[in-house]
Amino acid sequence: MSESESWQLRVVHSTGYHYNSPATQSYNEARLTPRSDRRQNVLATRIETTPATRAYRYTDYWGTEVTSFDLHAPHTEFTVLATSVVETAGAAEPIREASWRDLRSERVVDEHTEYLQPTKYTPHDRELAKVARKLRKDRDPADTVFAVCGWVREQLTYRPGSTGVHSTATDAWRAREGVCQDYAHVTLVMLRAIGIPARYVSGYLHTRPSAELGETVEGESHAWVDVWTGGWWAHDPTNAIPVGPRHVWVATGRDYADVPPLKGIFTGGKGSHLDVSVQLTRMA
Repeated sequence: MSESESWQLRVVHSTGYHYNSPATQSYNEARLTPRSDRRQNVLATRIETTPATRAYRYTDYWGTEVTSFDLHAPHTEFTVLATSVVETAGAAEPIREASWRDLRSERVVDEHTEYLQPTKYTPHDRELAKVARKLRKDRDPADTVFAVCGWVREQLTYRPGSTGVHSTATDAWRAREGVCQDYAHVTLVMLRAIGIPARYVSGYLHTRPSAELGETVEGESHAWVDVWTGGWWAHDPTNAIPVGPRHVWVATGRDYADVPPLKGIFTGGKGSHLDVSVQLTRMA
C-alpha cells in the first residue's frame, strides 16, 4: 500500500472527565473537527456529549472549526465524543516557487507575519537559529525545510511524559527529548528564525502504513508543520516524512496554544482526572 494513494479514515476521539465530587457548571471549547482542503475531504463529522448539551459552532481567527458547549446541571462525569470520516490524499509535494529573496520581500513578510514571530511556545532561541542558518547554506527554502526537519528528528529523542502541554520549544531542546508537539515547536523556531513562514498543525496519524481495510489502531493526537515557500505544504518532523494519506489535519495556528483539542473550565468538582482515547480505522 503506497503513501501516494488516497485513504479513507474514520477517527473516533473520546475525552472523558471524571470529577471527585459533582461539578456544578462546565464550559468547554472543542477543536476536534477536521476541515476540507485540497488534500483532504471531510465526508462526515459529529461531536456528541454525555450528558447532552446545546452546542454552538463557529470558525476562529485561524480557520479552525470550534464547537463550544456548556453544562449547568450537577455532574460527576462528562464525555466528549468526536467522530469523523475523512478522505485523505497522497503525500504532500514540496512547493518551490519562492526564493529566499521572495521570502524577504515586504509583501510576504507582511502577509505571513504571524507565522514568522516568536510565541510563548516557540520563543527565539539563539542556538537553534544558528543551526538553522547553517542548514540553509546552499539550499533552497524547500530543501532547507527537509534539512531542518531531519536535523530535529536526529537531535530529539521521542519520549512520552518527558514534557507537558506547557513545555516550550526551548524546554524540549534543552532536554533533547519530547513528543510530536515538541518536535513541531522546535522546527517552527528554526524555520521562522531564517524567514520561512511556518505554522503548527494538529491532527491525527494512522500509525500503520500497511494497514488493511477495516484495521483499527489505537492512536493519539499528532502534530506537524505547514510551511510557506510560495504556497503552503506540510511535513512531519517527528517522523521525518511527508504528510500523506495517514495524516488527518484538524487545526492550524502559531503554536499549540491556538489549537488545543479541548479546553474549558468547571466549578465544583474538587479535582478531576481525564481519560482520552483515539481510534483510527482505514475504511478505504
